[in-house]
Amino acid sequence: MAEERSSVLFGRELEQKRLAELVDGVGERGGALLVRGEPGVGKSALVATVRRQLGPSRTTILTATGAEPEQHLPYAGLNQLLYPLRDATTALPATQRTALRTALGLVDGPAPQTYLVGLAVLNLLSEAAAATPLVLLLEDVHWLDRATQDVLAFLARRVESERVVLIATARGDEPTRLDDLPSLTLRPLPPQDAEELLDHVAPDLASEARKRILQDAAGNPLALTELPAARTGPLDHAFAARVAELPEATRTNLLVAALNDSTSLAETLKATGTDALGPAAGLVEVDATTVTFRHAMTRAAIVRSATPAARRAAHHALAATLTGPGRRAWHRAAATTGTDETVAAELEAAAGDARRRGGVAAAIAALEEAARLSETDLRRADRLLRAADLAVESGRRDVVDRLLAAASTMDLTPRQRALVTWLPTGFDDGVREGAAGASELATLAGAVARDGDLDLAMRIFWSTAMRCFWIEPGAPARQRITAIADELPVDPADPRMVAIAAYVTPLARGAEVVAALRELADRTTDPTVIRFLGSAALQVGAFDLAARFSLAAQPGLRAEGRLGLLSRALAVQAWSHARLGDLAAALPAAEEAGRLAHETRQPYMVGLARAVQAEIAALRGDHDLAEKLAAEAERVGLAAGARPVLATVQLARGLAALGAGRHADAVAALLRVFDPADAAYQLALRCYVVAELAEAAVHCDRADVVRGLITELEQAPTTSPALHHGLRYARAVLASDEDAEELFRVALQADLTGWPLERGRLQLAFGEWLRRRRRAAESRPVLRAARETFDALGVTAWGERAARELRAAGEATPDREPDALGDLTAHELNIAQLAAEGLTNREIGQRLYLSHRTVSTHLHRIFPKLGISARGELGAALRREG
Repeated sequence: MAEERSSVLFGRELEQKRLAELVDGVGERGGALLVRGEPGVGKSALVATVRRQLGPSRTTILTATGAEPEQHLPYAGLNQLLYPLRDATTALPATQRTALRTALGLVDGPAPQTYLVGLAVLNLLSEAAAATPLVLLLEDVHWLDRATQDVLAFLARRVESERVVLIATARGDEPTRLDDLPSLTLRPLPPQDAEELLDHVAPDLASEARKRILQDAAGNPLALTELPAARTGPLDHAFAARVAELPEATRTNLLVAALNDSTSLAETLKATGTDALGPAAGLVEVDATTVTFRHAMTRAAIVRSATPAARRAAHHALAATLTGPGRRAWHRAAATTGTDETVAAELEAAAGDARRRGGVAAAIAALEEAARLSETDLRRADRLLRAADLAVESGRRDVVDRLLAAASTMDLTPRQRALVTWLPTGFDDGVREGAAGASELATLAGAVARDGDLDLAMRIFWSTAMRCFWIEPGAPARQRITAIADELPVDPADPRMVAIAAYVTPLARGAEVVAALRELADRTTDPTVIRFLGSAALQVGAFDLAARFSLAAQPGLRAEGRLGLLSRALAVQAWSHARLGDLAAALPAAEEAGRLAHETRQPYMVGLARAVQAEIAALRGDHDLAEKLAAEAERVGLAAGARPVLATVQLARGLAALGAGRHADAVAALLRVFDPADAAYQLALRCYVVAELAEAAVHCDRADVVRGLITELEQAPTTSPALHHGLRYARAVLASDEDAEELFRVALQADLTGWPLERGRLQLAFGEWLRRRRRAAESRPVLRAARETFDALGVTAWGERAARELRAAGEATPDREPDALGDLTAHELNIAQLAAEGLTNREIGQRLYLSHRTVSTHLHRIFPKLGISARGELGAALRREG
C-alpha cells in the first residue's frame, strides 16, 4: 500500500487521470498536451507511468528526449522520434520523401521547407497509426533543436483527426514552439503529500534532518527522494556531491557523456580511452550501444561542477573522436578559448550543411559561434549579418536584434551598414517601431545599387514598396522613391519593377502596371514571382488578374512547402474574389489564409484575412459575424497602424451598414478610407470602395461629399478596372434625372465579364431608379436579373433587397431556400470543393497540408450537412446550394 501511495504522489493522481483520458481515446481521436513543471517535479515520472499503463499491445510508442548539447543539430530530435519508422519513408509521395530524408541527413537535396517536412511526418505517422494507434512521448522539448520543434508544432495542430497522441514535457517557463498546445502544469506537492512521500523514502530520518529536507525540497518530489541520501542543500548540489564521490575515471566518462551531442556509448569510451561507467549505475543507464542519464539534472550538475579546463579537455577529446564535420566543429569550438579562423571556417561550413537540410536555427547558431571565433571584425560582422538574415527568415526578431547590436559595434563596410539598417524591416513587412522608413530605405537601395550590389538593392527596394502598402509615407516620399527606382539599372518590365510600381505609385503609373501585368500573365512560371504579380494586381484594382495570379502561384508554393508566401497568395485570392462576388471561392481562401498566417507568425496577414472574412460575412448578410470579425481585425491593425487591414475593416462595416439600411453609418465608415488623417486611409484601396460610398451617400443626402472625391479620382492616369467600374456606378447613381438613364446604360454596356457583383449592383440600382419613376414594367427584368445574380453569388442582403424591389414593382418572388452551404465551415467548404473537382483525399491532403485520413473525416461530416451520402453527389450539391 505504501509503494502504491508513493507512486501516486510522485506521478500525480489527477494529472495521471487527465493523461489517461487523452491516451485512452487514441483509437478514435488524436490530441496533444504539453506538461510543464520545474526540474524534479515529476514530469518524467508522469510520462513513465503513462507508458507503463499503455503497455506494448495497445499502442506503438515513439519517443524523443531533448538534450542541451544537441540543440545545434538540425532535426536531431526528429531522428530520434522516427527511427523505428525509417523504412516506411519509402511509401511517401516523392516530394515529401525527399524533403524528409534530406532533413534527416539521409540524402542530399535542396533545402526542404519545414512545413513540407511536417507534411511528410504527418503522413508517415498517419499511415503507421492506421495499424496501431501512436503515442508520441517527447521529454524536455525546450532542449530539442528548433527544426524538430517546428515540425512538432505543425503536427500538434493536425493530429485531432488522427489516431495519434502527442505528449510533451518542458521545464518551467522555458519557451518552446509548442506553447500554444493545451497544457498541464505540475506544481510542488502540498505539505501533507510531501511529508508522506519523504516518510516512505526515508522512514528513519531524525526529526531535525526531516524538517531540513522538507524545507529544502519545497515539495519537489525528486528532491524528497534524493536529499535523504545526499544530506546536502539544493538538489543540483546533491547530484554534484554524488558525482564527486566517484572515481576520477568515472567522472571523466560522465563528463564526456554529458557533453556529447549523442548517446553513443562507443563515442564516449573512445574519447576517454576507458570504460569506467560501472560505479555511476545510479546516475546513468548503459546498454550495449548507448549511455543515457536518468535525469536531466544529473547531466547539468556534472557539467556545472566540472572545471572550465576539464570541460574544454572533454570537448577536445570528443572532437578528436568524431568524424562528422559539423559535430566535430562544434566540439572544437567549445574547446577553443580565443579566436581561431580555422575552427570558425569549419563552423561556417557546418552552417551551410544545416541550411541545406532546412535547419535554419542550427545554421544561425553555427554562424554566431563562428563569429565569436573570427579573427577580424570584417569576418565577424559578415557572419553575424548572415546569421541575422537567416533569423529574419525564421521569424526570430529577438535573435536579429541581438546579432545586429553586436555587429553595430564594429567598423562596418557600406554593404554591412546597409544590412544593419534593412534587416529589421523584414518583420511584419517593416510595420514595427524603430524600423527604417520607406524614403530612408529607398535611398539606401539606391546607394547599394551604385556600389554594384544590385541583388541586395532590389531586396531592399521590395521592402520599401511593402512599407508603402502597409504605412502611408506621404506624396513627397512616394515621388522620391519613384525617382530612385527610375535610376536603377533594371528593365521596367522586370516583374519586380512592375510590382514595386504597383505598390509605390498605384494611380500615377496604374495604366503602365495594368498593361505590364497583362503582358506578364502568360510568361511567368516562378510561383514566387507570380505571387508578387497577384499582389501588384490587387494594388491597381485588377481583381480579375489578382485572382488569376494568386491561384496560379498556389500549386508551386504548396509543393515547396512555402506556407508563409502561400498565406499571402490566399489572402489576395480571397480579397479579389470577394470584390468580384465569388464568395464560394473567397470564403475558404480567407479561412486558410488566416490559419496559415497564424501558423507562420504573420500577425498583419492574420488581420487582413479576418478583415476579408468580415467583408464576406457582410455580403452574406451575417452582420453580427461581420462586426465580430471586423473588431478582431481592427485590433491587429491598430497595434501598428496597418492601413490595409483598417481600410478593409471599414469596407466590411460599410457593407454591413448598407445591407441593414444604415446609410449614414455606411458613409461614416467608408469616408474614413478617404481621409489622409485617418489610420484607415490607404492610397490604393480607397479607389475600390467608390461604388459603396456613392450608394450610401445617395440614400442619406451626402451626395455632394462624394462628388468631390469622384472628380479627384477621375483625374487618375490609371486603367484600373475596379476604379472605373466604381466611377461609372457612382456617376449613374449621383446623376440628375435627365442624365441618369444614359449613364446607367453606359455602365451596363462596359465589359463586366468576370465581374458579376458589379453587374448585379448596377442592375439593382438601375431597377430601383426605374421603379421610383413609375416604370415598373421596365424595372422588373432588370431587378429579376439582379436578384438572380445575388442569389447565385450568395450575397444575401442585396438579394433580399432586389426581391423587395421586385415585389414593389408588382412581381411575386418566392423566398429563397436556406443555403445549406452556410452549415459548412470555410475549411469544410474548401475540402468539399476540392473533392467535387475530382481530387482524391490524398491529393486534397497534400494541397491543404493535412493527412488523407483527416480529409476523409471531414468529408464524413460534410455529407450530412449537404444532404448527400456519396462523393459523386458533391458537385451537384454545391451547384444547387451555390
